[in-house]
Amino acid sequence: MKRRRALGLLAGGLLGGCSAMQGSARPGEEQAYLFSYFLGNGADGLHFAASRDGYQWDALRGGASFLTPTVGKTRLMRDPCIARGPDGMFHMVWTSGWNDTGIGYASSPDLVQWSTQRDLPVMGHEPQALNAWAPEIIHDAARGHFLILWASTIPGRFPQTEAEGDAAGDKKYNHRIYATTTKDFISFTPTTLFYEPGFSVIDATFVQALGRDWLVVKDETRYPPKKYLQVAAADSLQGPFGLLGAPITPPGLWAEGPSGLQVGDEVILYFDAYTAGHYGALRSRDMRQWEDVSARMRFPHKMRHGTAFAAPVSLVERLRALAP
Repeated sequence: MKRRRALGLLAGGLLGGCSAMQGSARPGEEQAYLFSYFLGNGADGLHFAASRDGYQWDALRGGASFLTPTVGKTRLMRDPCIARGPDGMFHMVWTSGWNDTGIGYASSPDLVQWSTQRDLPVMGHEPQALNAWAPEIIHDAARGHFLILWASTIPGRFPQTEAEGDAAGDKKYNHRIYATTTKDFISFTPTTLFYEPGFSVIDATFVQALGRDWLVVKDETRYPPKKYLQVAAADSLQGPFGLLGAPITPPGLWAEGPSGLQVGDEVILYFDAYTAGHYGALRSRDMRQWEDVSARMRFPHKMRHGTAFAAPVSLVERLRALAP
């Protein structure tokens, strides 16, 4: 569609109202890394960790929250994903509740002072939708806009895989990846089905590494249990996408929330081993052969699904200096 619409309009017919490699350090800037994440159920909001090497991560502000959630039915801030725009502004999206059909959004020039939080009703046009989980945001420089992805279930939409999902009350979760784009966070393109791999899929994220784009997803199939991560090559951030490779996470380990960094000639892919109660990491030099390097990592205690991204050392050091 050529014309753009406010999300409130496309959601209800009325005018109302976590990626990886976000390009957050500019050429010539000395680079370090930040990791946005949440704790517990996400009630206390946004947390940050910092690293110089991608392996040793320290919680900032003594583990205190940087931003408390104010939007959503239950006011949660889960799965925070942050991207930096060409103007230097940081944009964040997050899961605002287990059963919300909108997502949270806020922006910041410095990751300390934040705009008023907003609810983006990304699935408001689908009255049967159950949720909008784990949004990811990335700036698409080739198209001059931000791409926002998330996972949603619309009961009955993909009946061939519905029986394989986790229970959702008297229904079943059966996710697919949906998307919208925006240039200004005022008007948004209509929500579209973005990725349909033929199974319940969540936590889609892009890794921009080794000279191209890669899509990483979680197979959310419950019966029989899969719950692993897979990678597909992408011609661009809009696809088309190649075939998914074999599972890359350790056999039997339920993993989610992938987020990647290129550190030197290695790609490090972080993940939340949520049933095991810890964070993990894999590394690769070709995005096909992966080594589990979880034992070499140090993460903040009980951190949950977030996004790792490059940032100027000067910004990271200012955040390190903040008192709890």
